[in-house]
Amino acid sequence: MPKISHMFFRAGILFLIVGISLGLIMSISQNHDVIGAHAHINLLGWVTSAIFGGYYALNPAKAEGMLARVHFWVYTLGVLLMTVSLYLLLKGNTGFVPLVAVGSLITAAGVLIGAYIFFMPASSSTARMQPAE
Repeated sequence: MPKISHMFFRAGILFLIVGISLGLIMSISQNHDVIGAHAHINLLGWVTSAIFGGYYALNPAKAEGMLARVHFWVYTLGVLLMTVSLYLLLKGNTGFVPLVAVGSLITAAGVLIGAYIFFMPASSSTARMQPAE
């Protein structure tokens, strides 16, 4: 499996641990004021990261090179910034609105980089030959 797949899966599982922990805290306390942050951590952090990791595992030629690494770092840092600042905003810290916006834009940029990679053809120099079955 390509290294970038492992990176996306590892980041995703860390987001899942945080998301599950946050869900447990909300359930135990019966205070669901940060449910939006919980949902974003799980869906963007865990689910989407796992999908990106799976895509690269299935398309190893596209996992090579700098662009895949840029995709990982832009997307992961965007989700991290957005979800932490969203959590703090939902806790009543209105000064975090600009950071939520910046984190959201960085996350969106990461998605667009991923979309570009998904739609671009694999270069013939990096495509791997597969044996016929």
